[in-house]
Amino acid sequence: MDDALFLQRERYRLIALAVVALALLGGALYLQFAAHEDPCPLCILQRYAYLSIAIFALAGAAMRRRRGVRYAEILILLAAAGGAVAAGRHVWTLARPSFGCGFDVLEPIVDGLPFAKIWPSVFQVSGLCETPYPPILGLSLPQWSLLGFVLTLVLVARSLRYQAVVAAKP
Repeated sequence: MDDALFLQRERYRLIALAVVALALLGGALYLQFAAHEDPCPLCILQRYAYLSIAIFALAGAAMRRRRGVRYAEILILLAAAGGAVAAGRHVWTLARPSFGCGFDVLEPIVDGLPFAKIWPSVFQVSGLCETPYPPILGLSLPQWSLLGFVLTLVLVARSLRYQAVVAAKP
């Protein structure tokens, strides 16, 4: 495949991914400030993952070579995997509320991250992981988040695999 065509296609996909990730962050902020659903440590970690996905996707869209796009997509995979772990743990915690999320253990760690100091209203912990909020279309927020991370993993991994197959052809 022609490099210019490939880069243009990947640029559109990465920009779309960044927009979706930022929209999900916007939805989380809406639920926090308008619906008064306080974020727990695992929620905040998922916010960091979606923010990282958006940043890496925009960086990848700005790349001029396949290698740069590939590195950005690998970073997106790592961020999505981390987010999936946090969301999966959150889903598990909601299914077993007696276990909790380790609020006492995770809170100082999450609140010590850089954005929690720069933008505390968005990145500081103010809720508990076992708090059940009303589902949206039958799924809890962590389930929707997990779905978003898994879709990101699958689609970006598929893109990387396609790139490897095309690069291997003579």
